[in-house]
Amino acid sequence: MNRAAAAPAPLRSVAAKPARRRVWVEQIMGMPISVHARGPRARDPHAARAARELFADLRASDALFSTYREDSQISRLNRGELTLDDADPAVREVHRLCEAARIRTDGYVNAWAIPGHPGWFDPTVLVKTWAVARAARHFDTLPDLGLAIGAGGDILLRSGSEPEPWTIGIEDPSDPTRTLAGVPVFDGGVATSGSAARGAHIFDPHTGQPATEVVSATVIGPSLMWADVWATAAVARGRSAIDWVRTLHGTSGMLVLADGTVHRWSNEA
Repeated sequence: MNRAAAAPAPLRSVAAKPARRRVWVEQIMGMPISVHARGPRARDPHAARAARELFADLRASDALFSTYREDSQISRLNRGELTLDDADPAVREVHRLCEAARIRTDGYVNAWAIPGHPGWFDPTVLVKTWAVARAARHFDTLPDLGLAIGAGGDILLRSGSEPEPWTIGIEDPSDPTRTLAGVPVFDGGVATSGSAARGAHIFDPHTGQPATEVVSATVIGPSLMWADVWATAAVARGRSAIDWVRTLHGTSGMLVLADGTVHRWSNEA
C-alpha cells in the first residue's frame, strides 16, 4: 500500500479561523496521512477520538493489505497459504471492487496485471483510497465538522456545516512549487495519479509498457476511491484519456500531457 501520487498543493480553508481548525498527521502505509478538521467542534475531544480511531483503522487495513508485509493476508494469498474464501471479509470486498474496477476501466486498472509477478493479486490500485473512505466513518457522529483527509496525493472532503468549500490546489507536475488551478470542493474526493512523484510507475496492462503520455491526471468526484481508479486509468490510457474522461459522469478534473498540454473537463452527473 505504499503507492504515492503527485500531491496536490496544501489544503486551505477559505473562511476557517485558527481556533476552529485542528490537524492530525501520522505516518501509515509508508506515507503521511493528514486529517484536517474545521468548525466549532474541531477541538472537541470527540474529534480527537475519531482521529485516533481513523488512524487505528488505517493501520489495521495496512496489516491486511500491504504487499510489503510477509504476514499480510494479501501476501499469504499470493503465496497460496490462504484462500479467498477464508480471507477477512474486507479482503473479499476489496477483491470484488478490484474486479469491478478492471471491468469499468476496460482493463486499464488491473489488480492482477503486476509486472514481474504474473497471476499475483495486488489491490494497491484502489485499496488506499478505499481504506481512507472506510476509516472516515469514525467522524460520522460529527456531521457538522468539516473534514479533509489527505493520503499520498488523494483527498477525501466533507464540508460539514461550514459555508465555504475546501480549496484544493492542483500541482504542476513539472514544477512542484507551482499550482495549475485551485479547485473549490464541498464534498467528495480528489485523486491525482502520474509520474511527478515516482516516475513512470503506472503501466498499460494491455502492453506491459510504462504509461508516459499523461504525466498527471486529477479527478474530482463524489467517491474518493473511484476518483482514484479513474485517475490511474486516465494515466494508463495515455492520450485516449482525453475522450474517455468525457464518459465519467459526475466528475471533473485535469489531465497534463507529456507535451505540456493541459486538458480540463467537467461532466454533469
